[in-house]
Amino acid sequence: MSELSINTTQNVNINFKAASVGERMLASFLDFLIKMAYIIVVFSIVFYLFGLSEIMDKMDNWSQIAIIILFFFPVMIYTVTLESIFEGQTIGKKLIKIKVVKIDGYQAGFGDYLIRWIFRIVENNMLSGLIGLIAMIVSSKVQRLGDMAAGTAVITLKNDININSTILVDINEDYIPTYPLVIKLSDNDMRIIKETFQIARPNGDFETIRKLCVKIETVTGIKNQSGIDSDFIQTILKDYNFYTRNM
Repeated sequence: MSELSINTTQNVNINFKAASVGERMLASFLDFLIKMAYIIVVFSIVFYLFGLSEIMDKMDNWSQIAIIILFFFPVMIYTVTLESIFEGQTIGKKLIKIKVVKIDGYQAGFGDYLIRWIFRIVENNMLSGLIGLIAMIVSSKVQRLGDMAAGTAVITLKNDININSTILVDINEDYIPTYPLVIKLSDNDMRIIKETFQIARPNGDFETIRKLCVKIETVTGIKNQSGIDSDFIQTILKDYNFYTRNM
């Protein structure tokens, strides 16, 4: 499984695992089954139960085409609509636990999903999807042409997660917090702080740690009581865990 490194706007590298070709194909197959179920229901209820097929027989060709497009429009826009609503996931992707993300760290938007959707139409009609399959196989980030054009990739959400890959840190049950104002920070702030600290500390990057402390003090109004930058950040992480855990 390919590793995917995303550099965020805060210049922090976050490593993900790119979804495999098999996972993406399985998600697409599940979405296909959902769309087929919709088509069967529409044909059974609307066209036959309500007798719309008999009415259409009396219409001209253009009217028939317009009605067919109207009823099957949800199938046509299924992917781009659900990815926009569920932030990079369709029902199939949710079931397989994969998701579309931007490779520059930004949240993918409707424009990105639209580009992927347009290219999917092209790819599916070129050698029955073989072009897209070949692109994913040869791409180091398992990207099809639509992903390359939109600057996106599909990651798996089934990564092994431990406490080092979350914003949490170990604290004892009798832990006493020091800085109540730490709750001014968000989960995303804490994730960035922890990831930056975990990179800087082993490398002896004291300048980055100092800047991190200054930023925390500026945003929260907290004053470093220990006088030691590393201890201050570790306390901030523990305090945030304490307060958010008990909210």
